Amino acid sequence: MNSAFPIDSSPGFIPVTNPFDGVEVGTVVNIPPEGAQVLIQTAKEGARVCRNLSRHERSRVLETCASLVERDGEAFASLIVAEAGKTIRQARKEVLRCVNTLKLSADEARRNAGEVVPFDAYGGSENRQGWFTREPLGIIVAITPYNDPLNLVAHKLGPAIAGGNAVVLKPSELTPLSAIKLVGYLVAAGMPPNVVSVATGGAALGEALVSSRDVRMVSFTGGFATGERIASSAGLKKLAMDLGGNAPVIVLNDCDLEDAAASCVSGAFWAAGQNCIGTQRILVQSSIYDAFRTRFVAGTKALRTGNPALPDTDVGPMITAQSAARTRRVVDAAISQGATLLCGNTLDGSLYAPTVLEDVSFECDLWKQEIFSPVVVLQRIETLDEALSLANSAEYSLHAGIFTNDLHAALKAADRLEAGGVMINDSSDYRFDAMPFGGFKYGSLGREGVRFAYEEMTQPKVVCIRKAVYGNHEQSATAR
Repeated sequence: MNSAFPIDSSPGFIPVTNPFDGVEVGTVVNIPPEGAQVLIQTAKEGARVCRNLSRHERSRVLETCASLVERDGEAFASLIVAEAGKTIRQARKEVLRCVNTLKLSADEARRNAGEVVPFDAYGGSENRQGWFTREPLGIIVAITPYNDPLNLVAHKLGPAIAGGNAVVLKPSELTPLSAIKLVGYLVAAGMPPNVVSVATGGAALGEALVSSRDVRMVSFTGGFATGERIASSAGLKKLAMDLGGNAPVIVLNDCDLEDAAASCVSGAFWAAGQNCIGTQRILVQSSIYDAFRTRFVAGTKALRTGNPALPDTDVGPMITAQSAARTRRVVDAAISQGATLLCGNTLDGSLYAPTVLEDVSFECDLWKQEIFSPVVVLQRIETLDEALSLANSAEYSLHAGIFTNDLHAALKAADRLEAGGVMINDSSDYRFDAMPFGGFKYGSLGREGVRFAYEEMTQPKVVCIRKAVYGNHEQSATAR
């Protein structure tokens, strides 16, 4: 990791605390906004260095880093638990996904160099041949959230490095330690230290970075309000944003009911619901609604909530006690508007019990907005068309799901659901790191998923050769 701000001269520190017990697990330097120019200057040199690395060398660094992270996976998982509050089982899976993301990025560096352009396939270009290459953009500012503090960082760093870019990485102030550790492992794997600079600081630092004319792209994962501020201040540069969702899952009466209920419990409460593709609204056909509700509520009540470091814990804390208290206020507001509480809505510091409601008003925030908490709404529907209409009623969308054994219904849903991904016979909470990932409708900018992020982070350069004209106009080498 490059750090241009020594500890003893910094303007202050940001404490990093365990969401479960509040114990401080580390501190990071609080870089002031005027430090942005130092970071950008470092990144300028890093961009030159990374651009000149061969594709083989970029790939080797990423492969080696993946091996090192895999070797030390338990240390990474423990750090994720400590700073983000994920359960140890979930943290171990995130580490494995990070390893996969880095390996996919290494593959991209080797294979996605460009293509031959068939100029002679078009009239008037018969005497031309050539190709295009994929060239780095230059400096990329990457801003990452707290809910996946390792793998979402890898999703930005891996493709950026594969493409020959430099990155100024601004992780969440709540969970910066996993990001810093990963950058250190990249350096240990052979990455020049000025290729990635870590910017730890507040919103003012982020504003200074994204507004710099030297930055060619901002890749942001986070909330809509921050995304709007970035878009308004970024200027003329590429933007890629993953701004969240309000995932619907449709459950039809011909599905495997036990599997649907169990999958939806997992999809709703993974990472304490702090998951942009987590299941939030479950639309269940009327004839099986009561049976599904019984199974889903029972599965929810069976989840163990508590210390995330214990292997039998299913649901850990929310990122802060304030986030948990906000969730309870949103749920209480929905209840005051007529919703029925089926289970949960109890609060103990940062621990918020998995919560299920029904009869939620379509006008309340819990229906219309992303809750980003362990809260699920059940809604009775009669027909697939009604379910599709309700599913698409949100202003923004990432993933959706449908459970059915009717191929026609599944394909109809896949066609009509306004979402970046449609999971058939699975909850909305499925993501493979090689697939394109992003949203539909409001706030949808670009795609992640290693190949797709790599292409966002590079730019084509065309090379076209005009061949000698044979016949009466042929010019020989000796004539010249």
